[in-house]
Amino acid sequence: MADDTTDAPAAAAPSGLPGLIARVLKLKPVRVFLHYSSVHGPLLASGLTYQAIFAVFAGIWVAFSIAALVIGNDTGLRGQFVQTLSTAVPGLIQDGSGRGAIDPDVLLNVGALSWTGALALVGLLLTALGWLASARDSVRTIFDVGPVSTLFIILKLKDLGLAVGFGAVMILSTLLSAATTALLGPLLGALGFDRDSAGATVVGTVVGALVVLVIDTTVLAGLFRVLSGIPIPFRRLIGGALIGGIGLGLLKTLGGSLIGGGGSNPLLKSFAVIVGLLLFFNFVCQVILLSAAWIAVGMKDEGIAADPVAAEKERLERERVAELERLAAEARRPRGLARLLRRRREKIAGPLPSTADAEKVGAPE
Repeated sequence: MADDTTDAPAAAAPSGLPGLIARVLKLKPVRVFLHYSSVHGPLLASGLTYQAIFAVFAGIWVAFSIAALVIGNDTGLRGQFVQTLSTAVPGLIQDGSGRGAIDPDVLLNVGALSWTGALALVGLLLTALGWLASARDSVRTIFDVGPVSTLFIILKLKDLGLAVGFGAVMILSTLLSAATTALLGPLLGALGFDRDSAGATVVGTVVGALVVLVIDTTVLAGLFRVLSGIPIPFRRLIGGALIGGIGLGLLKTLGGSLIGGGGSNPLLKSFAVIVGLLLFFNFVCQVILLSAAWIAVGMKDEGIAADPVAAEKERLERERVAELERLAAEARRPRGLARLLRRRREKIAGPLPSTADAEKVGAPE
């Protein structure tokens, strides 16, 4: 009688709704979201948001205090500095559009050496270092990697260096934005374009967005590779950081609506900025961790270990367990135990002499 099972395919793909669901679940964006949820990504992002709220106010106070000392009365640099902060945290700083919660002129008039500035600097260091430590643990959790085993003091020094580097990136962003604005106008004029035309405005907006995208991508790449200490391949690192940079750019575009959107609500008007900041930074942290999940899933698909040392230990342990199981299975076979004991004895004391050798040893000369 013929086997009916040979007529059907060995592994027929499901059809209809189950087949559609199976195909959707194989898509990488879906697997990224599933992985992100399985490691409690939204909860990790909420914790980062809580710390970011405290860090941003202390950071803004310190930034304006230092800017008041460095920039002085330079109106152009002041405007560019305010514009950079308004872009980084849209809707928080008043940029002349009538929206924003903080008047930059008030903060720029505060002396950099005041006691409030010193307290804000201490608060900034504590909150920034705390946020960086939490971000490291969150990213390593996304990659299913345990905590860092480096000494606490070394970690804090590393975080301090990264915090200083982030401040340097903010300064570089301000200088690049100012240089772009200063050079773009004459360049367009030399090419025969009117500086005030719609085309010139579009070109300036696109160039500014590209500069911000490069900076955001660089910061995210440093966060994933340097801060977390995970050996991510360059191609995977840049791809995930670029996706995160695009997401952050979209959030900055919509950030003014998020932060100032509650102002028209009488119930939220008194603390609309705080609610908006919570929403904005929660989305920012979600984008950061989702882009990390994108990299983690891509590395898993290619069989790249996020922790090579732990992966090697796990491989050796699997081999040891497999060897023990093989020996146990061999011992359970008939005469297997005697054979196993003989091999162990020969390994320790060497092979036993044969009967002929024994007689030669015992015979008199």
